[in-house]
Amino acid sequence: MSATTNNSGEGASALSLFDSRIASRAARDAFTKLNPRRLMRNPVIFVTEIVAILTTFIGVEDLFTHGAHPAFALAIAVWLWMTVLFATFAEAMAEGRGRARAESLRRARNEMMAKRVPNPDDPALYGTVSSTDLRLGDVVLVETGDLVPLDGEIIKGIASINESAITGESAPVIREAGGDRSAVTGGTMVVSDSLLVRITAEPGHTFIDRMIALVEGASRSKTPNEIALDILLAGLTIIFLVAVATLVGFAHYSGTTLSVPVLAALLVTLIPTTIGGLLSAIGIAGMDRLVRFNVVATSGRAVEAAGDVDTLLLDKTGTITFGNRMAAAFYPVPGIDEARLAEAAAMASLGDETPEGRSVHVLAREKFGVLPVAPAGSMPVPFSANTRLSGLDAGEHSWRKGAVDSLLAAVGEARPPLAFTAAVERIARSGGTPLAVAEDGRLLGVIELKDVVKPGIRDRFAALRRMGIRTVMVTGDNRITAAAIASEAGVDDFVAEATPQDKLDYIRAAQAEGRLVAMCGDGTNDAPALAQADVGVAMQTGTQAAREAANMVDLDSDPTKLIEIVEIGKQLLITRGALTTFSIANDIAKYFAILPAIFVVAYPGLSALNVMHLSTPQSAILSAVIFNAVVIIALVPLALKGVAFKAISAASLLRRNLLIYGLGGILVPFAGIKIIDMLLTAFHIFA
Repeated sequence: MSATTNNSGEGASALSLFDSRIASRAARDAFTKLNPRRLMRNPVIFVTEIVAILTTFIGVEDLFTHGAHPAFALAIAVWLWMTVLFATFAEAMAEGRGRARAESLRRARNEMMAKRVPNPDDPALYGTVSSTDLRLGDVVLVETGDLVPLDGEIIKGIASINESAITGESAPVIREAGGDRSAVTGGTMVVSDSLLVRITAEPGHTFIDRMIALVEGASRSKTPNEIALDILLAGLTIIFLVAVATLVGFAHYSGTTLSVPVLAALLVTLIPTTIGGLLSAIGIAGMDRLVRFNVVATSGRAVEAAGDVDTLLLDKTGTITFGNRMAAAFYPVPGIDEARLAEAAAMASLGDETPEGRSVHVLAREKFGVLPVAPAGSMPVPFSANTRLSGLDAGEHSWRKGAVDSLLAAVGEARPPLAFTAAVERIARSGGTPLAVAEDGRLLGVIELKDVVKPGIRDRFAALRRMGIRTVMVTGDNRITAAAIASEAGVDDFVAEATPQDKLDYIRAAQAEGRLVAMCGDGTNDAPALAQADVGVAMQTGTQAAREAANMVDLDSDPTKLIEIVEIGKQLLITRGALTTFSIANDIAKYFAILPAIFVVAYPGLSALNVMHLSTPQSAILSAVIFNAVVIIALVPLALKGVAFKAISAASLLRRNLLIYGLGGILVPFAGIKIIDMLLTAFHIFA
């Protein structure tokens, strides 16, 4: 797994909260979203629109029939329409930001010509066809300068590919047949060599097509949490509708007349229009924040699941450690000079172009000035997964380095010196990897390779622990090495000598305990675990099978992003909860603003509840309706950006949000309605 620079993410984050082009498009879209059939998905705003239509008819009728208060009825109607428009504008703004990020993807999706190969054994004979004519299983030839026409799997060749259309990263990446780097994405460009690619997606169903639909919100379906909240809001709306209907009887009994505009205003100000108007925007913005981090989720359900995750499965290499083990020290066996061990280790590494092999050369040169030269006619021995050894052969001489048990078996050393065994155990306990070295069949000593833990990772795990999230390190290392690194990194648990099946078993066991698990992977063998996890994050550099099994794809192929993904998911849930609390708390202030103003004449005792001392009943009602509309547009930036997230416990977070958004939801309307009432009075509007 390779990490790349997050250029696209940076560019995305530079998009201003209220970009003028997005805002102007959203303003137009807000009117098209007034279609009642579209608003039926939002019960609170749908009821508000119905009430606005009814109030408009009554206001117009009063105007032409010289009714009692046509101006008041029309003023109420205007602000009810503004309430609906502000809600649709909030959703359109969130969709617009996603639409802006999809423009570059759409350019990469344009129709292109492809070289279809009837016989993969003879790629020189190809026919040129439109990419829209390609079908699953077709084989295409992609040469230098060509765009990959559709998603596919490389069946032959190796090439450098520019994936900037997808990731924003201009540096090319290597793709080759076989292994975990064989998947290619339509719209990317081959910058060197050529490939034979088998098409794995129909036109219109490629990875880019899915990304465009998701970031634009076109295919967004409601998540279970959103549906549950919709049911709650619909229930509150019904309760307040019944409550307002009963006021007609009370008014008749007390000799007070309640007009339809007054009842309409009372209903709309009491139902939770604030969260009702912002709910869709919050969900879309959550996915948008993931896109800014170059992560694409297959659905809003995946983003919400990330917020509920309480167990993280993290690969050691590349996530917790840098992944490139470096030579740190030489430990010779008794009777062998350290310089001789360093020279033999350097000779054994002459054909080793890995970072570990190069680090052996660097350490030998820095400590002893060793500059090895391969003898004439020598042959490098490449590393093999079977032998777990590598080295150099030169006539009668040979040098080997590799896994301790493998090298001991190769040289026939059944009982190595105690000093050697002690050094191996000490290296393993400290989190390093021991590599044994031999020359001409004789054991010389051991090299210590250290896998460096990323700075600051321990603090990040501590923050996750405060949030109630358990971190589990997964590694192929032995238990001693794994335990040492786990202790240094500060994870809660680890799985050593892990296989893909071990990951799957661990996820199933955790889920059986009621936990929600997140993990990342890039290989075909990771696909079952990615599919089983509640949040599975596949790397863009991974295989097609891994990307299809996961419910998120990281375009930068950076496994450390799993932590940010969880934080973004939690921020989405916190934002929705905070604004729901604020919206419901608003009703208390609106209650004190409207009800005393309506009934204070019939029931003088209600004057004790008139704590706001608003000018007139009409001014009080209109002030509450205006505030009810304005607060939606005022909270749009917060819905799009998200509530500030802090790594604290759930209980502390609940107390904090109740204080800020619960108490704030009560106090802000008192101040806002009073200020609006004072302005109406100053301009002699219904005063």
